[in-house]
Amino acid sequence: MRAVALYKYLPSDHPEALVDVELPTPTPGPGDLLVRVHAVSVNPVDTKVRAPKAKVETEPRVLGWDAAGVVEAVGADVKRFRPGDEVYYAGSIARSGTNSELHVVDARIVGRKPRSLSFAQAAALPLTSITAWELLFERLGVSREKGAPKDALLIVGGAGGVGSLATQLARQLTNLTVIATASRPETVAWCTEQGAHHVVDHRQPLAKQVLALAPEGVRYVLALTATEQHFAQLVEAMAPFGQLGIIDDPQSPLDVSAMKRKSLALHWELMFTRALFNADPLAQQRLLDSVADLVDAGTLKTTMVQDFGPITAANLRRAHAAVETGRTVGKIVLSGFP
Repeated sequence: MRAVALYKYLPSDHPEALVDVELPTPTPGPGDLLVRVHAVSVNPVDTKVRAPKAKVETEPRVLGWDAAGVVEAVGADVKRFRPGDEVYYAGSIARSGTNSELHVVDARIVGRKPRSLSFAQAAALPLTSITAWELLFERLGVSREKGAPKDALLIVGGAGGVGSLATQLARQLTNLTVIATASRPETVAWCTEQGAHHVVDHRQPLAKQVLALAPEGVRYVLALTATEQHFAQLVEAMAPFGQLGIIDDPQSPLDVSAMKRKSLALHWELMFTRALFNADPLAQQRLLDSVADLVDAGTLKTTMVQDFGPITAANLRRAHAAVETGRTVGKIVLSGFP
């Protein structure tokens, strides 16, 4: 089967950073699906794993953690799925990735593909929708009752993949006032289109801008990017007993003692945790099915913005380079094999 893999960890513009390879067709285990991949999307985790380092792989390593496709075969213990089913999922960082024609995945973390979306449109959603949903409703404990108190939510990096889905979920499923951050006309417009009530500029000090909109402070914050740069401003902008959720990898230590005076809580979110620790992985299947229902009902929409063409090493290197700029809007997908 055709796949895109790496042997060396190189800059995205290096011709050997990602290479086209031929690999044996994988065999699904008892609880697995074998999926024929129709489309994938690229996430920051792809670029972080590929980032330059001295390590060299003796066998080709396939990256990619978002896919939409069709079930080719099912393991002996799989009851829900059958060949021909259209599915989407984010996979596990502990297993081979989705940038291949055929991919083996634990059936428990796979959801039905939204019927109203193409494979490319669906591939944009799994990792970011799981991350945003788990952040909001599991880590931060946001109420999905429309009659809940009208607290405020600040989303730092509202135009990215996770920020886009978090904005949609918060606007459509909660009573929160959604404040997103963006710094360019096109990202401000995108955040507004996703449902943000207000957009503030993260290139300027955030606390003053946020407190002008929510004078008592924001109850919830999703710090999705550059957390160490904004941390002091976020603490200042938060209401007492507020909840702060982060997903990025701060390059310098956070002074969490600053959170004590307001009794603030800090939450990490890694959507791979369930698969890594076998921690109720079926919860992600239920989550993806719920997202599919919401998409098909018109409540949520895809965040696909660009299709970079077939799944090839050259196109994936181009997509990695774009994601590494930190200036992409929504999601980049690739669809089909040449």
